[in-house]
Amino acid sequence: FQRPLCSSPRRRWQHRSAIEVTNEPILEFKPGSPERAALQKALADLKGKTEAIPCVIGGEEVWTPTVRYQLSPFNHAHKVAKYCYADKELINKAINAALAARKEWDLKPVQDRAQIFLKAADMLSGPRRAEVLAKTMIGQGKTVIQAEIDAAAELIDFFRFNAKYALELENSQPISVDVSTNSMVYRGLEGFVAAVSPFNFTAIGGNLAGAPALMGNVVLWKPSDTALLSSYAVYKILLEAGLPPNVVQFVPADGPVFGDTVTSSEHFCGLNFTGSVPTFKRLWKQVSENLDRYRNFPRLAGECGGKNFHLVHSSADVASVVNGTLRSAFEYGGQKCSACSRLYAPDSLWPQIKEKLLEEHGKIKVGDPAQDFGTFFSAVIDDKSFARIKKWIEHAKKSSSLTILAGGGCDDSVGYFIEPCIVESKDPQDPIMKEEIFGPVLTVYVYPEKRYKEVLELIDTTTPYGLTGAVFAQEKRIINEARNLLRNAAGNFYINDKSTGAVVAQQPFGGSRISGTNDKPGGPHYVLRWTSPQAIKETHVPLTDWRYAYMQ
Repeated sequence: FQRPLCSSPRRRWQHRSAIEVTNEPILEFKPGSPERAALQKALADLKGKTEAIPCVIGGEEVWTPTVRYQLSPFNHAHKVAKYCYADKELINKAINAALAARKEWDLKPVQDRAQIFLKAADMLSGPRRAEVLAKTMIGQGKTVIQAEIDAAAELIDFFRFNAKYALELENSQPISVDVSTNSMVYRGLEGFVAAVSPFNFTAIGGNLAGAPALMGNVVLWKPSDTALLSSYAVYKILLEAGLPPNVVQFVPADGPVFGDTVTSSEHFCGLNFTGSVPTFKRLWKQVSENLDRYRNFPRLAGECGGKNFHLVHSSADVASVVNGTLRSAFEYGGQKCSACSRLYAPDSLWPQIKEKLLEEHGKIKVGDPAQDFGTFFSAVIDDKSFARIKKWIEHAKKSSSLTILAGGGCDDSVGYFIEPCIVESKDPQDPIMKEEIFGPVLTVYVYPEKRYKEVLELIDTTTPYGLTGAVFAQEKRIINEARNLLRNAAGNFYINDKSTGAVVAQQPFGGSRISGTNDKPGGPHYVLRWTSPQAIKETHVPLTDWRYAYMQ
């Protein structure tokens, strides 16, 4: 923080770094390790259990008659959570409860707000780690490592780095002169922020609600129906860390009812969203239709997925291509916004890539991640997702331009299981190359090596998305050319690495085009999105005349 230097007769300021934080180490969960033992105990504790999860409005637990259940994706007979939907009346009650807490929370020094999130991060890192991992695994179908990089490492990093960035922002002050002092106050937004979070990352829910709250805002958090178990665990940890009860309202609700209700309030001042393009567009349209009733122009931040590419040049390292693509396309069943779903390979390398890809594909184990730690990925999230992905595989079977090279089996008798599917397309414009599938389906287009330049253009223009992408090449000239020509095709661009796995503070995440507003959560500027800065000038010398010198 800024501290006066007492030794100096004039008032000078010294800048100190707000706090030092580093990325949370990712634990390995090797046999015999304490973290593995703790996780196995937490998983055993959840076996056959159904947790009751209420709406939390105004600091009170509320139940409505609209009861729902969250099912475990890999064992849909297991109801992991019983919850209820908030209706319009309850959502409005949540808005009023949040607004009543806003002024006091906004005036709380940022140092005090940051301490709450730093404490929550420490709880996630230590005593509560196993619980949140187990709930993410059972509820969202993640493997040990996928839960660890999400619900532990990424969420801890969001809380710690956002706190660091908020404190640094507070230190970011305008210049002052001899006769006047200038300062910047980073106020919260005037109203409430609606946070709408997805199923696929526990960390995203914590960040969508947490970042605006850290910056002095009050929040209505609508968690995903298929991630309620872990979202509620994160919410309770924030409360235990000292977050005042009314700062974040926990509001499970039917999507359209929640959207309609929050966007029709005059106090709506921000949306922090991760989800589908149609939902984000619908909310944006509702906001524009209601513009005349708002007290502010609402801030709209959205992240909406992608149709992400791996581009292979003939100079690429084949092992890196194969292993990186298998991880990117199939980890967490391809249910990451950043997952690779289109691979462009040169005909000169394709025989080697294909042989290795199919050989390694045969070793992938799909199953129950809680029982068998050798599982590479598990079931897809729910019945709707299963049906949608199955349709794409049936399209691949019927289409004359598509050939299934491996996998694609679907079985929803116990869980929503889909085998990793590799498709080859003769047509680079087939819908399977254009549309987001959000499942374990990878499509390959083999291009003539000589037409590499045309493929750059093809990748850039095939889909309306612009989230992530990767180029695999050893030649510097080729890499630079790809960087330039694919400049707008990806918000996160990887060179000789897979398109997934962005780390907070290392690769701030987000894309543009219809992939979203690219506000880069995980970066230093994201917190500024949730403030309404006020510039203050204080003059120390009296004004003795209204006339200017030239008027004499």
